Amino acid sequence: MEEWRRVWREGLAPVLSTRSLEALRRALEADDARLLQGATTLPPPLYCVRDWPAEGACALGFCGWQGEGLVTVEEVEAFFARICFTCDQRFPQSVIHHFVNWFDETPRDEMRPLLLAEVNRSLAERAAASETTWDSERKEVSVSSS
Repeated sequence: MEEWRRVWREGLAPVLSTRSLEALRRALEADDARLLQGATTLPPPLYCVRDWPAEGACALGFCGWQGEGLVTVEEVEAFFARICFTCDQRFPQSVIHHFVNWFDETPRDEMRPLLLAEVNRSLAERAAASETTWDSERKEVSVSSS
């Protein structure tokens, strides 16, 4: 398995909310121009524009901006840093660069369907896990009410 996929599956997808993943899925499907490659945010995360509203973001920043309702460049940049740090904590060494470099360097027409497939996979796994939990809770309720 490619390193970027492993980082996505084991380090990023588990720490992103379902809302974030759904926002990213919509952006990938629509080829949303606000989904940036080669930059974390638009405007760039400079001190002088930290309070400005974000106008675009990379995949991870997009999750915070559109999925979590963050507004400013500073908020989106902080979310990006937090997600990267949390991802790296899930591995014995720093690995986030595998995903970030892949996302930034892969031609957009190649990146979009590949990442979209991973996002869909992550959402499907969550849906299946929720169904299993719901089914087991329903069985417990029906067993205990007998």
